[in-house]
Amino acid sequence: MAAKKLRRARLSQELCERLSRHQITTCQDFLCLSLLELMKVTGQSYYNVQKLLCQVSRACAPKMQTAYEMKLRKSVNPSSAFLSTTLHSLDQVLHGGVPCGSLTEITSPPGCGKTQFCLMMSVLATLPVSMGGLDGAVIYIDTESAFSAERLIEIAGKRFPTYFDLDEKLFCMTRSIHLYRELTCGSVLKRIMSLEEEIISKKVKLIIIDSVASVVRKEFDTKLQGNLAERSNFLARGASVLKYLAEEFSIPVILTNQITTSLSNGLAIQADLVSPADDLSLSEGASGSGKGESGRVTAALGNTWSHSVNTRLILQYHDLPTRQLLVAKSPVAPFSAFYYTIEKSGLVLQDGKHQTNLTWEGTNPALQTIQVRNTALKDFSLDAALPSTTGETLSNTSSV
Repeated sequence: MAAKKLRRARLSQELCERLSRHQITTCQDFLCLSLLELMKVTGQSYYNVQKLLCQVSRACAPKMQTAYEMKLRKSVNPSSAFLSTTLHSLDQVLHGGVPCGSLTEITSPPGCGKTQFCLMMSVLATLPVSMGGLDGAVIYIDTESAFSAERLIEIAGKRFPTYFDLDEKLFCMTRSIHLYRELTCGSVLKRIMSLEEEIISKKVKLIIIDSVASVVRKEFDTKLQGNLAERSNFLARGASVLKYLAEEFSIPVILTNQITTSLSNGLAIQADLVSPADDLSLSEGASGSGKGESGRVTAALGNTWSHSVNTRLILQYHDLPTRQLLVAKSPVAPFSAFYYTIEKSGLVLQDGKHQTNLTWEGTNPALQTIQVRNTALKDFSLDAALPSTTGETLSNTSSV
């Protein structure tokens, strides 16, 4: 809440402009200054500065609400509680879809459809409320140059052919999706910390970052102890700002993650002792290196990050061309499994092939094993199994 802009604390425009000249733009910037410093930069008396401090403090303090008020608000306006995925069985389990006001993570091996899911949700957020959408804009932060405008338009046209029957509607949809390519941790953090006013001015209803792990794993070598602390700090700050934006504006935030191999030998145990918050990022082939090491493929970024996200969906391989979607963590849904394929219209669930109330290895969603390609699958090419427009768009750098 301290990241709230001073303009939203109901200070006068003249005072906000004066403070901004001293790089004081957020409630946190303002509250970190002493009374004497505030008197100097505002040019106001001791008494007036005290009143300003109380005003800014009230503006950024979390407001108490009862469970009844939360329930009533969601029942009066169901569209403010969830963004439907249009995957009916998944929406039922999640009590409506991707929850607003919280962080949802999508993690999977390459080629299982993380970016396809993000593109699909981008289209859905721009739809009218009467069609299950949020009738708003989308902020899409692309760290892998995986976004494809052509694929976005294809998903929209194939999934909602009746609604997007005119080029004008497709044009309006693409204009509502604002793409940012940020390739470093610093630029990603700077971008999300500047989103507050943009959310208001552009009526943003969905934020997507594809992916968090991409920039983190490129910049931080987890074998160096100093980097572990830096990485944990970056992830904590990023998650904090995103949670504030999600809660303050009641919008869903979708993040994608990658996978890592965690070994159960002494090396992995030592890494946990150094920093329980971080994973040991090893090559995916480590567990099959023939050295007697047993391990598992899990979500990257470690245990502490897994607690930062509210909902975790895992996409994994099953067989060709079917893949599996797991609800690995959710405050409202049981552990569930669904089977899907990737079509021209995006992700499509297989009717009658889903399970709920399942169990999984261990009790920690961060340690949920993820199924990657097995030996049988390696004998087939992905192009032979799927249309050329499906799968992860890794090389296409087209933008809206």
